[in-house]
Amino acid sequence: MTRHLHREIENLKQQILSLSAVVEENVQRSVRALVNCDETLAAEAVRLDEDKVDRTEVDVEEECLKILALHQPVASDLRFIIAVLKINNDLERVGDMAVNIAERAEHLAKACPVEVPIDIRAMCEKAQSMLKCSLDALVNLDADLARGVCAQDDEVDELNRANYAAIQERIRTHPDDIEYLMHILAVSRHLERIADHATNIAEDVLYMVEGEIVRHRAADYDSQF
Repeated sequence: MTRHLHREIENLKQQILSLSAVVEENVQRSVRALVNCDETLAAEAVRLDEDKVDRTEVDVEEECLKILALHQPVASDLRFIIAVLKINNDLERVGDMAVNIAERAEHLAKACPVEVPIDIRAMCEKAQSMLKCSLDALVNLDADLARGVCAQDDEVDELNRANYAAIQERIRTHPDDIEYLMHILAVSRHLERIADHATNIAEDVLYMVEGEIVRHRAADYDSQF
């Protein structure tokens, strides 16, 4: 690897890690607003660094394409750039989900509380943990940690299905609460999507480290954890 290519890849690594930190913080703020019914924090979270996330995503993509065009990297360098392109897109989508959760939190904080037959806090904690671990795996190029994230994806999917069934039943018996309950259901779906994106990031870390495409191998992950 030429010195110039090495410098550009290091700069790219810093860009994607910086984007990761911003996105993770946005998710944390939105979830805090949700679980604390904090209307002020929710309003602030809606205006989080979404524009910064969007601009950084474009900058990272342009940098990846520039490196590919100018240096034609191979082997591990090529894997790294391909993985960064994909992770970059997942991080932008997680940023969108953070804003969506903040918007729902703002509505919920203004509404009269309704008894909800689900534990949304548990799902928040699980999704945030998966995102944190996937980003830690990226920072440390830790394949084992990445596999652990992949193994948890089915748990969040099951929580989302259970939430849907419970809220559907609650709407049937308490139709006056439908608006509040639909906001909660949307939050559950956004959290499930964050977990999906965290799994995508973990899979791309595995590709980056080991050079193997591991999508659609949930059974293999489960057998190891």
